[in-house]
Amino acid sequence: MLEKVVSVDLIEVVENGSIQVRTKTAIMEDGKQISGAFHRHIVAPGDDYSKQEARVQAICKATHTAAVVAAYKAAQAAATP
Repeated sequence: MLEKVVSVDLIEVVENGSIQVRTKTAIMEDGKQISGAFHRHIVAPGDDYSKQEARVQAICKATHTAAVVAAYKAAQAAATP
């Protein structure tokens, strides 16, 4: 029996407050992985994270304080020509 298993397997907080989320997609046959792939996405301070997995939401809530969001937005504005 083939089964597709999708899971968040890595969550990292980087210096500017962005959250890097790695999702693993595994194709399983009779309980053994026969194929797999990874996808990364970033949740930046100020982004809507309401549709993220519960663990990602909890980390965003703790990390994306008003001060972090303001500093991130200021850095982005300064970097834009």
